[in-house]
Amino acid sequence: MNFTPVPDFPSVTPSFQAKLERLKAIVDEHLIPLESLMLAGNQDALEGALAPVKALMKKEGFWLPQVPKDFGGQGFSLYEHGLISEQLGRSMLGHVSCNCQAPDAGNMEVLIERGTPAQQDTFLKPLLTGEIRSAFAMTEPEHAGSNPVIMSTRAVRDGDDYVINGHKWYTTGADGAAFFIVMAVTDPEAAPHEAASQILVPADTKGYRHIRNIAVMGETCWGHNSHAEIEFKDVRVPVSNLIGKEGEGFKIAQQRLGPGRIHHCMRWLGICSRAFELAARYAANRQLTHTQVLGDQQAIQFWLAEMRAEIESARLLVLDTAARIDREGQYAVRNNVSMIKFHTAGVLQRTLDRALQIHGALGMCDDTPIAFWYRHERAARIYDGPDETHKRAFARRLMKEFE
Repeated sequence: MNFTPVPDFPSVTPSFQAKLERLKAIVDEHLIPLESLMLAGNQDALEGALAPVKALMKKEGFWLPQVPKDFGGQGFSLYEHGLISEQLGRSMLGHVSCNCQAPDAGNMEVLIERGTPAQQDTFLKPLLTGEIRSAFAMTEPEHAGSNPVIMSTRAVRDGDDYVINGHKWYTTGADGAAFFIVMAVTDPEAAPHEAASQILVPADTKGYRHIRNIAVMGETCWGHNSHAEIEFKDVRVPVSNLIGKEGEGFKIAQQRLGPGRIHHCMRWLGICSRAFELAARYAANRQLTHTQVLGDQQAIQFWLAEMRAEIESARLLVLDTAARIDREGQYAVRNNVSMIKFHTAGVLQRTLDRALQIHGALGMCDDTPIAFWYRHERAARIYDGPDETHKRAFARRLMKEFE
């Protein structure tokens, strides 16, 4: 087996450590108190309350942490952004408060790397300022999301336009999005990985239809936190809305997924950290008898110990992967990217399940964020490639070392 290098974590400067501590304080003082509005479904009140927090994030230097300085962002490395994302993940409102939420963050990266000047003026600039939101339409109900090279959505060239027809679902953030990046087959005769392209489609284009926001385990959300079923019927957009070249859709999608998985994993670890804090505090203070608290039970002690150990081990693996991507590029560490995806998603699920169990009946309701995360983050083991796909690909590469 190939030698695994000793982790080489970049040093965190005192000034950056101070930024992380300041960010944690902002999350605790300004964002966590607003979560009750989201859990209550009070959209208008939440958006109004978030506005001054977004202004504070801009003032404090946390707005667009993942975006280069040339485009108005903070220019943090992937490793540094991972640490930022971990703190933001402690609140369900963290990432949207800094305009680095999925799928907008990935769409920004695509348009920064591949967008034409005209595309950047029309779509990217208002996205960076937070004036609009966007969505990424790839998954289809008729095909397995684990194999995105097979899709039915077609974009047919007609003069200077593309005419798009297709059916998508689990399009995150479609509710209220100003535009979509749509994956569509432009050359059905091409090799599978070269058949699809990515095309920009404004949401007000004739023929686009928002069918519904999909209820996730019984809850239908709104805005960036929603997942929609949508339809494109004879949607006509100019050829100039093509991102990159025809046939590069799959390649562009893969390029956004490596860094995107770091973002997701560090956000998940932020969730784990908050869930652990809630569970440990509850266990230490929940009166069980006149002389005992819940945390005196051996089973609870085992769970808390296992939760903390799993969170810390996953954190080190993800940070090592982020640092190596910064140094070597994502292809060189694709094994690590697969590992962190399925391992951290598993740690997240186990942490939330134990935290919910420790809270008992309280964990089942929305008086804490645990039930919300339990519902919505179960999908962590499915989206961006299900666990089984990552494990299979990883195992095949491992076995090649022994052939």
